Amino acid sequence: MATNKEAFEEARQYIAGGVNSPVRAFKAVGDTPLFFAAGYGSRVTDIEGHEYIDYVGSWGPHILGHAPEQVLTAINRAARASTSFGAPTVSETALAHLLCEAVPGVERVRLTNSGTEASMSALRVARGFTKRNMVVKFAGCYHGHVDSLLVSAGSGALTLGHPDSAGVSPAVAAETIVLPFNDVSAVEQAFSQYGPKIACTILEPIAGNMGVVLPSRGYLESLAAITREAGALLIFDEVMTGFRVAWGGAQRLLDITADLTVLGKVIGGGLPLAAFGGKAEIMAVLAPDGPVYQAGTLSGNPLAVAAGIAALTQLKNVPAIYRRLEVLSARLAAGLSEAAERNSVPVYVSRCGSMLTLFFQAGPVHDLEGAKRSDTQRYAKFHGQMRSLGVYLPPSQFEAWFVSNAHTFKDIDATLSAADAVFRQFTT
Repeated sequence: MATNKEAFEEARQYIAGGVNSPVRAFKAVGDTPLFFAAGYGSRVTDIEGHEYIDYVGSWGPHILGHAPEQVLTAINRAARASTSFGAPTVSETALAHLLCEAVPGVERVRLTNSGTEASMSALRVARGFTKRNMVVKFAGCYHGHVDSLLVSAGSGALTLGHPDSAGVSPAVAAETIVLPFNDVSAVEQAFSQYGPKIACTILEPIAGNMGVVLPSRGYLESLAAITREAGALLIFDEVMTGFRVAWGGAQRLLDITADLTVLGKVIGGGLPLAAFGGKAEIMAVLAPDGPVYQAGTLSGNPLAVAAGIAALTQLKNVPAIYRRLEVLSARLAAGLSEAAERNSVPVYVSRCGSMLTLFFQAGPVHDLEGAKRSDTQRYAKFHGQMRSLGVYLPPSQFEAWFVSNAHTFKDIDATLSAADAVFRQFTT
């Protein structure tokens, strides 16, 4: 059987960079990626036969753990009918009904295959509805590899963005304003200068792509008020937080409603599926009813829809799952902080629900610049040593860990024991 290193070397001969998504390459932790053979419950096994407690969970979808029986049963049943039709099915309506019922402000949805596609489409809807072009986004919030959102802040607080990736044209980047997260004054200044041209403000209401960063008290409410006063739309990207931090997502948890919402990950039950939705009046601009075009041959794929319905139905019918996730996650977060303090290792643990990040710095972390003060070399060392002790963590300091309902208290305690051992090495 091939080793992980051998598998990666072979993959590089046929796949660009050897991976189909960059973070999988382990460059941020200076190591060789793991190639997985199986996953069940809270555990994954690589091709070398090593088993790990998994806190990546396919980057968030596996809130019920790997291969939950009810999801597998739903997929198998759907596959026996056909893997794809490219035509409507009643299951799509059933999933859409669940989403509209759960997420505040969502009256109509459109299913897509990825979060990137959903974000791109939500921006198009916002521009079509407002008949404006500019977009406000926030440094550290990731919304997929959409050209206009792969943008870095300019040299001044109110300069327009510039491309953050080769292949993104300066003209497209110039329609995006990039602001610091959790800074209301920056939003006020941006709208004061560009307000009549701004179509929408898009952000993760609870950031997860610079590590978990929580909104300051009153920040989202102020942002919503400023955006709407200017006649622009507020878009919440809940690809990560939707049904992860609570039933109905961050909007229900924080009691705030966006004009458009982007969803993914959990709603697909581990299969490729995403969605965007909002008020009926806004969504009416979409073809075939309106002038904004959006389409997808495999959108609403019956296998993905079946998996999503099964996962969401379980979460809806067993509310104790969220209570259990809160207890497990709080135990993990508190234990990490205590183990680090016991060994005099400066860390800051940021958590919301079953998402958390262990920042290697004293903290607190309020925005991307704060997150970037973390000791990434120490995180890389921590990542490698935890893996050697049977714990699989995100291969980047700036990512969220995910706890699933399949994790046990024994898993949490084993993880904390491993972390304590690694922290102890840092101080000896």
